[in-house]
Amino acid sequence: MYPKIFQDQSFAKPLASLVSTRRSFILGTVATAAGLAIGYRMTGPARAEDAPAAAPVHPFQPYIAIAPDGAVTITSSQFEMGQGSYFGIATLVNEELGADWAQISVEGGAGNVAAYGNLAWGGAAQGTGGSTSMTSSWERYRKAGAAMRIMLVEAAAREWAVPASEIKAEMGNLTHASGKLASYGEMAIKTDGLVLPAEIPLKPREMWTQIGKVDLKRFDSKPKTNGSLPYTIDVQLPGMATAVMIHPPKFGATVKTFDAAKAKALKGIVDVVQISRGIAVVAENMWIATKARDLVTVEWDESKAEQRGSPEILAAYREAAKQAPANMARNDGDLAAGFASAAKVLEATYTFPYLAHAALEPLNAAAMMKDGVVEVWGGHQMPDLYQYIASQIAGVTPDKVKLHVMRSGGGFGRRAVFDADVVAESVEVAKALDWSRPVKVQWTRENDMRGGRYRPAYVHAMKAGLDGKGNLIAWANHIVGQSIMTGTLFEGMAVKNGIDFTSVEGAANLPYAIPNLGVGLTTMTTGVPVLWWRAVGSTHTAYAVEAFLDEVAEAAGKDPVEFRLALLKDHPRHAAALRLASEKAGWGTTPATGRFRGVAVAESFNTVVAQVVEISIPSPGAVKVEKVICVVDCGTAINPDQVVAQMEGGIGFGLGSILAEEITLTGGVVDQGNYDTYAPLRIDQMPVIEVHILPSENPPTGAGEPGVPPIGPALANAVYQATKKRVRTLPFAKGLTA
Repeated sequence: MYPKIFQDQSFAKPLASLVSTRRSFILGTVATAAGLAIGYRMTGPARAEDAPAAAPVHPFQPYIAIAPDGAVTITSSQFEMGQGSYFGIATLVNEELGADWAQISVEGGAGNVAAYGNLAWGGAAQGTGGSTSMTSSWERYRKAGAAMRIMLVEAAAREWAVPASEIKAEMGNLTHASGKLASYGEMAIKTDGLVLPAEIPLKPREMWTQIGKVDLKRFDSKPKTNGSLPYTIDVQLPGMATAVMIHPPKFGATVKTFDAAKAKALKGIVDVVQISRGIAVVAENMWIATKARDLVTVEWDESKAEQRGSPEILAAYREAAKQAPANMARNDGDLAAGFASAAKVLEATYTFPYLAHAALEPLNAAAMMKDGVVEVWGGHQMPDLYQYIASQIAGVTPDKVKLHVMRSGGGFGRRAVFDADVVAESVEVAKALDWSRPVKVQWTRENDMRGGRYRPAYVHAMKAGLDGKGNLIAWANHIVGQSIMTGTLFEGMAVKNGIDFTSVEGAANLPYAIPNLGVGLTTMTTGVPVLWWRAVGSTHTAYAVEAFLDEVAEAAGKDPVEFRLALLKDHPRHAAALRLASEKAGWGTTPATGRFRGVAVAESFNTVVAQVVEISIPSPGAVKVEKVICVVDCGTAINPDQVVAQMEGGIGFGLGSILAEEITLTGGVVDQGNYDTYAPLRIDQMPVIEVHILPSENPPTGAGEPGVPPIGPALANAVYQATKKRVRTLPFAKGLTA
């Protein structure tokens, strides 16, 4: 189904060699008649010019540029897909720079891993994921803003012949007590020849005016609201054609033959071409392309396709869960002895379905070649990799690929793919047309829903042992499912001793003090393409752990909150979040008539979130989530309002997956195609949400994903209080009525 370059992992070796490289920063500036630019440059073995996917750039690739009119353009290393990374990075810069927010804009950067490599990943590759945007940006963007301010102040001091210490820089202007005044833009062109100090001092926390301020609103809210902010779906290029795809109905199938005669007879059709991933129907516009698509007949070779349905796949998983794990991710104490001495042993099996990302903007990308340079517009969540893959398809060197990083209408992991997916399709189609015109490949909702890359299905076989005093002395979790990393270019780095860390995160790093603790993993092989999905492994591990822990607490005759707190003696962040959530929810008091509560706490991406859910049961088999109390410890909250928004969004996203979402297959074919059969949370299902951010002076950790994991088990625990039924098969639409 994929070209050889997607299978031979030829990108893996240079990428792996870079991952282990440690780097240092130096600062550089560029002053021209067009303004002032400033940025970091990496030094050491992995320089920009050494990186396989990096285009030749000025040695001081800028993070910030100030134009003569005062406009401030920040180039972001992180991809914006609604989570607010551009706003967070702009806040970090402006805390030190002191510009006028009305003059600030942010653009996506690409093509220079030395400048834009994700520092949370070791800096060897640019990418957005794992809720690392603010972690990676925390110091370097503040230093970039401070360096820019220092240069402007020094230029003004030289121009006015006054001490730099007497000059103020705020709201985009430089002022002196003598009455001298200049805008940042006016002074930006006068910095030539100035040298930055070796150390760039940053404001102390007590002097912050931007970071942590609850009344600071997103600078991009207006263009988003009035529709002027462009996304890939809005890209229009002179002479551009639109292509829609016909993909194999079964994963792993390939084109045997196809007949496009009827389609080509339609007015407005450009061509119908076969590429590595299926058939592309190219037309003057989307309407004609989709109309012609229905006239193309394709015969598929399904000899290597996945033929099983999800019932058969999950049945194999459940059978494997009954056996001993293939590998152990954690093995503390003596499990066998722990269970042998237990006064009470509990067991439960949890089943999780495939899940789609279902982002509002379906996948898309546009490509063209001009003067020997391939240009690609898209939601480039892993730009270095996409640049490399595009170059291989086009037959050019990576420096001849220019990426236009567009904002995305949702991602949740779907635009971070190992084979470049729709980006590769756009380049292949444009090449198939001999680069005669720009081409945008636009997937339909059905393409998107049936295109694979799902959250893997999993089965958890849980077992716990209590002693005679109700103490938890043994805990075993056998996880069975499909590896995200195996078979990809990251396998060598991410899979160790048979353990894909994305399969066991949230389970193998369990914070609870249990003397005998084992987490095993059995990795199964299926032909269904899988990928990380918002909060990745913790989306299933947190549910299995926290729902089962409530069962154990009940068997021990203990309150669920107190039971957890006793086990969290070595994890104060978890304990603090849990205490505050239970306090704000009124835990221990009797809920209003017809209301029931459940609790859960989970850590993902170094952020701890505790949630208490309050529900009602409007009718048998139905659940209404009335209220959610959420407490988050994400280190320093750069934009508190944005952290609240991400917790709210994560709760809604997680609720949808828990209540009704699932991807099912029948005979290898995906059943769902659109929002009528795949049901994310509807607006009338959204509960009242109250978010509390724990104060912290630690560096920022993740906020985009950690709101998702606790909501499912907290809901399950509340449902048990209401119905005395444990929901162990998801989604609730299936498990609550089973």
